[in-house]
Amino acid sequence: MPRLFGTDGVRGLAGRDISATLAMSLAAAAARELTAEHNVQSGPEGPHLRAVVGVDSRVSGDMLAGACAAGLASAGFDVLLTGIIPTPGLAYLTRTGDYDLGVMISASHNPFPDNGIKFFAGTGHKLPDQVEDLIEARLAEAWEPATGADIGQTRTDPLCDQVYVDSLVASAPVKLDGLKVALDCANGASYRTAPQAFSRLGAEVVPLACQPNGVNINDGVGSTHPEMLQRAVTENGADLGFGFDGDADRCLAVDALGHLVDGDQIMGILATSLKAQGQLAGDTLVLTVMSNLGLLKAMAAAGINTVATAVGDRYVLEEMLRGGYVLGGEQSGHVIMTQHSTTGDGVLTAVQLACQVKRSGQSLAQLASVIKAFPQVLINVPRVDKSKVDSDPEVLAAVERCQAQLGDSGRVVLRPSGTEPLVRVMVEASTDEQAQAAAQQLATTVAQRLGF
Repeated sequence: MPRLFGTDGVRGLAGRDISATLAMSLAAAAARELTAEHNVQSGPEGPHLRAVVGVDSRVSGDMLAGACAAGLASAGFDVLLTGIIPTPGLAYLTRTGDYDLGVMISASHNPFPDNGIKFFAGTGHKLPDQVEDLIEARLAEAWEPATGADIGQTRTDPLCDQVYVDSLVASAPVKLDGLKVALDCANGASYRTAPQAFSRLGAEVVPLACQPNGVNINDGVGSTHPEMLQRAVTENGADLGFGFDGDADRCLAVDALGHLVDGDQIMGILATSLKAQGQLAGDTLVLTVMSNLGLLKAMAAAGINTVATAVGDRYVLEEMLRGGYVLGGEQSGHVIMTQHSTTGDGVLTAVQLACQVKRSGQSLAQLASVIKAFPQVLINVPRVDKSKVDSDPEVLAAVERCQAQLGDSGRVVLRPSGTEPLVRVMVEASTDEQAQAAAQQLATTVAQRLGF
């Protein structure tokens, strides 16, 4: 049986894959696991443990949040329901509000029919794989729900996201007076917090996709659809723009000319800024195997070390905590700054990047120009046995031949998807033609050898 938890919680079609019944059972299982971990007695014999539950703007969010609250309360947890809040805001509240568990109901950049559930420890960090496995194992066990005074209480506070906005404003080293900033909030969780933070910092805000209605989240907008943001920046004469995904744990940027600035370029700008200030721990940036070779070369030229991890912001964070590093992230725009946050935070990233534009006196285009991306081609090969991608001899030989041909001017990465039966083939090369040819050749080999 496949593992219930993927690389970013449990995710699927709301109402079918992610049902209210599953949400209630998962939340109760998580509560029981944490109760056992804390070795506490709830109810009259001791204080209740506490959980905070947030949602993005999907129509299914309230259903699943209510189910999670019921599951948590039935296991003796007191529950705060925040309403719509970005994932990093939920993580921040979990940590600073002294909660024992955070639960975020979101499917991030997925279309609105999907939803998901992810858990945060009281530290504000996502639960490690081994704890998720323990929670999943508890789904099959018999247990006695709480009764009487042992049942947890549930309350709501739709304004508790203001604590998170306060933290964003406090993180800024400079004010943003004089900057005109377009913000595409994807009709998602940041529709209120992002414009508030930038306005309080003095920026002139051009709000986009800030009218969620339950079904328009990520619908042609946000970080996965930056075209509207690119047009809006140039049409409104903005200095720069930011596009967030549905739960605002990542962002992409747009310069004044409407050019996209991706997560690799954002990390490069922030890394060089922190190094110049003596704040880049170990002079090291943590990234994933999918980051562009151009970023690696730019960082080497700037005297900055890079450490690569598997794809997934949780693996980036694990390496950052292990090595004591302060900056890491993914090309997709998940950027983690442990000086301020315990998880990827799109609005925080946007604030810090805008501050660097303001402080440096340079445009975003000028700052991003030092990271010259290599042509990169990504091909998803579906309907394959992804478990064999690292062991099939012909696939391994094809990768070795391709890498030898590219030499130092290119790179090959084959990666099994964490959620789908497909393999991602990524090739970087000096030219688009080289990258396309090599990627197509490898994709064909993967399909022939691993297809079913």
